[in-house]
Amino acid sequence: MQEGKYIYCVINEGKKKEFGLPGIGERDDEVYTSYYEELAAVISNSPVKKFPINRKHTMAHQKVMEELMKNYTVLPVRFSTIAEARDGVSPEERIRERVLRERGEEFRELLAYMADKLELGIKVLWTDMKAVYAEIVEENKEIKLLRQKLMGKPAHKTHSDRAHLGEMVMNALNAKRDRLASKIMQALKKYSVNSKKNKLFGDNMIMNGAFLVQKNQVPNFDKYIDELDKRMGEKGTGIKFKYVGPVPPCNFVEIVINWGEPGKEG
Repeated sequence: MQEGKYIYCVINEGKKKEFGLPGIGERDDEVYTSYYEELAAVISNSPVKKFPINRKHTMAHQKVMEELMKNYTVLPVRFSTIAEARDGVSPEERIRERVLRERGEEFRELLAYMADKLELGIKVLWTDMKAVYAEIVEENKEIKLLRQKLMGKPAHKTHSDRAHLGEMVMNALNAKRDRLASKIMQALKKYSVNSKKNKLFGDNMIMNGAFLVQKNQVPNFDKYIDELDKRMGEKGTGIKFKYVGPVPPCNFVEIVINWGEPGKEG
């Protein structure tokens, strides 16, 4: 299989550096820099192939950036971006010329913008779904009446009504979730310069948000999360906040490299 160079991120670095980190894949290839002037791509040797998006590979990609974040501002490169040799030009030379040199101004501006910012992740979850469903019944007169009407009646004779009740409850749950998520997102926006809602997992997840926060605002962001967690956790349905970060700013920066003709890299 042809060999290439896997690219993790772009950083400010004007010399060759080895980081003592294992690269993506089964071989634990050394992670190091390929640089042009003061910019460097963080790379490792890799077969030229499409890495499956699974936990092992995405964690390996993420781990390299997390370690580099201790000393650098990182610009994440899209997962499974690999430079290969072409027309007698080595993968590293293509990275230097077609990525770092041609897009140098773009990367310098992004690095300057991201230098004083961090990505923080917040997941908000209900801790007691029975209490949530009980609250929905009490809040919604139509659901409460239909539920009372069906109590004690055989399921095979009330299939249609029971399906309708389930749909009503799910719609009410989604509406309740949306109201809470919007309220929390809006509250946290005053401590962040950008935010993004991500995919939810499971009925008990209310919000999965990413926030780009200036470093000098992180203590205020932390304090407000603690206040929200305490205040909302004391309510009857119970709400828990899970704080993740700092993490590589993949929700706000993703370098996409299209290996096209000269001058047409994306």
